Amino acid sequence: MKKTTNLFSLPYFLWLLLFIIAPVGLTIYQSFFDIEGRLSLVNYQTFFSSWTYLKMSLNSVIYAGVITLLTLLISYPTAFFLTQLKHKQLWLMLVVLPTWINLLLKAYAFMGIFSQQGGINNFLTLIGIGPQQILFTDFSFIFVASYIELPFMILPVFNALDDIDPNVINASRDLGANGWQTFTKVIFPLSLNGVRSGIQSVFIPSLSLFMLTRLIGGNRVITLGTAIEQHFLTTQNKGMGATIGVILILAMLAVMLVTKERQK
Repeated sequence: MKKTTNLFSLPYFLWLLLFIIAPVGLTIYQSFFDIEGRLSLVNYQTFFSSWTYLKMSLNSVIYAGVITLLTLLISYPTAFFLTQLKHKQLWLMLVVLPTWINLLLKAYAFMGIFSQQGGINNFLTLIGIGPQQILFTDFSFIFVASYIELPFMILPVFNALDDIDPNVINASRDLGANGWQTFTKVIFPLSLNGVRSGIQSVFIPSLSLFMLTRLIGGNRVITLGTAIEQHFLTTQNKGMGATIGVILILAMLAVMLVTKERQK
């Protein structure tokens, strides 16, 4: 039986080795080579001594934080409302449905919506305000990124709320707690693991966004993900791109450590 179990786990370990450990190892290895291919720590020295890279890091954290906060503020009441519905699994599937659409297609769709001749500006012109510059702004980038990440916040929060025993909530009310007290003292604490998982699912990918920063944010939104793309595809400084990738990996590990589920 043990040999069979080990055999079935082999594909998992192969996947882990080939698509997680090996790429991360190669990224770390590449980060120690400068643009001329010499073994050096110059990439790390440049990163931590350059205000440009530090500002990019700060921007990445701020953008990811804003996107995560917005999705949480929208997702929590949405997930709570879904748990009260009769056909909640059907409604949840409708929430998840947009994730089946290719990210590039959604980005181009929003480019059309936010463009000067798009639906929003046509509406603004109709009501007398006139067309506005919506595309290639911080607002458009945060809006589209939040929309795309929304299902990944709703799912874990929904699962956490749905797992709460209704008898616990009824007991709280029987003991005299009002609705707000029941939420703050019972419902929210019991759903914290779902909130933590949602933060991981949204904040970590948001740190490394680069396609949306190009298509939706234009050159006005610069993050570490954008810098990695530039170094690998434009400047051909793969060592510096790998260094920024290592910094992102460490940041993601830090987020996972801070938001990991607490055992009860």
